[in-house]
Amino acid sequence: MRAWMIRQLDRPAGIETVTRPVPGPGEALVRVAAAGLNFADLLMAEGRYQTRVAPPFVPGLELAGTVQELGPGTQGPPPGTRVAAHVAGGAFADYALVPADRLLALPDAMPFDIAAGFQIAYGTAHLALTHAARLTAGETLFVTGAAGGVGLTAVEIGHDLGARVIAQVRGPDKAALARAAGADAVIDSAEPDLKAALKALGGVDVVYDTVGGPGFDAALRATRPGGRLLAIGFAGGEVPKVPLNLLLVKNVSVIGFWWGGYLDFAPDLLTASLADLIARWQAGRLHPHIGQILPFEALPEGLALIRDRKAQGKIVLQVADQAR
Repeated sequence: MRAWMIRQLDRPAGIETVTRPVPGPGEALVRVAAAGLNFADLLMAEGRYQTRVAPPFVPGLELAGTVQELGPGTQGPPPGTRVAAHVAGGAFADYALVPADRLLALPDAMPFDIAAGFQIAYGTAHLALTHAARLTAGETLFVTGAAGGVGLTAVEIGHDLGARVIAQVRGPDKAALARAAGADAVIDSAEPDLKAALKALGGVDVVYDTVGGPGFDAALRATRPGGRLLAIGFAGGEVPKVPLNLLLVKNVSVIGFWWGGYLDFAPDLLTASLADLIARWQAGRLHPHIGQILPFEALPEGLALIRDRKAQGKIVLQVADQAR
C-alpha cells in the first residue's frame, strides 16, 4: 500500500510502498478514502506537537473510509461500514489501523470528504465553546484566523449557538467566507489597532484564538469582565505572554484547549460532542466548507497552504475513490 512516511524530523515526507498493517485486538483496519489536513500535522513533522512521535511514522490525524477488517475478538462496526476516525497518526495512507472505540459510523448522506475534515475542526470548536468556555446565546464571540479550517467552524458553531460573532480575517475574499458562515462583523487582520476595533464593536465575552501573538493581548484588553479567552493554537508562530494582573483586575479566564487530550481524561465528553455535531449536520444546521480536495500526491502543497495561512476552509486529501 502507499503511505506518506516521515523518516526524519524537519525533512519532507515521501510516498513509500509499505506492507498493509494487520489489526490486533481492539483495532480495526480502515480503507482510507479521504484524510483531513491540520496545522498539527506540521507541528508533528517538526517534533513540536503536544505529543512527540519518533520517526519513522505516517502522519495524518483524521480520516474517513470503510472498515476493512476487525482485529481478533474486537467489537465494532462490521466490515463495509462507512466510518470516520480521529487517530494519533497514520491517516495519510491507503489503509490505517484505528482503535475500534474511536470509529464514528457515518450517516449515509455524509460524503467522505466532508467526514474526513469534520472531526478535529468541528470537534475543537464545539467542545471548546460549549464545554470549556460555556458560550451562551446573546454573548459576543471573537474568532481569530476565522477563515481557516478551525476558525471557520468556530464562527459557524458560535452563530448556531446564538452568539454574536466577530471574525478576524485577511482580505475581502476571506471576509465574505466568514460572513457566509455566520459572522456578524469582520475585522481585517491588517487593522493596526485591534483593541480599539473590538471596543468599537462593544467588546467581547469569549475569544477563540487560533493565531496567538500580539493579537491575543489586544483581545484580552477588549474582553469584558467575566470573559473567557480560549488558547486554541499559535498558527502565527508566537506564544503570547499573559499579564496575570489583567486577569485579576478584569475577572477573566484564559483556558488552554487541546481537543485530542480529551481522549485521555474525558473521552465520553468528546464522543457526546461528536454525536451532537453529526445531529446538527443531519438537521442542516452545519455546512462544512471544503476549501480544496487534493490528490494523494499533493500532500506537500496542502500543508504549505496551511503553513502560509492561505487555506480557506478545510483542506482534504483524497486517498482513494470510494462511493460517497
